[in-house]
Amino acid sequence: MQEQLLDAWRTHHRIHRAVLAGISDEGLACSLSTRGGRSVARQLAHLHNVRIMQLEKRAKHLAPGLVKFASKDEPDREHLLAALDASAERVEQWLRLAAEGDPRVKTMRASVITTLGYLISHESHHRGSVLLTLKQCGHALPREVRDELWGGWSRR
Repeated sequence: MQEQLLDAWRTHHRIHRAVLAGISDEGLACSLSTRGGRSVARQLAHLHNVRIMQLEKRAKHLAPGLVKFASKDEPDREHLLAALDASAERVEQWLRLAAEGDPRVKTMRASVITTLGYLISHESHHRGSVLLTLKQCGHALPREVRDELWGGWSRR
């Protein structure tokens, strides 16, 4: 069961990577907000920052070395990818330790499955906002990337 749980996290992250690779540079700067809300790049940075926040709260020893983006940062693709890869790896370590019953880590409602569900739900919510923003701004993702959103779950 532990390997299946970690595979779900890895699949989720692999889909993030595919989405990020499919976003144009112009698309990263897009926002539907008229009041200074998050651009696509800032929404993706938010995912990374929330991962760090959860690690700091529940697996403190895994958070050091991960760099948070400031709220107004507009990170480029390279920095986003590096940050998301690094935090995804640490979250995977957290989930592995939680599944093994390591007392140094905490989960949500004492369940590693609930924790994984929260993480994927939160990030998928924002990924949906990213996709809508891109579409509304005329920078929709290529078809093959959109297909990966669902097809990626059936491939390794």
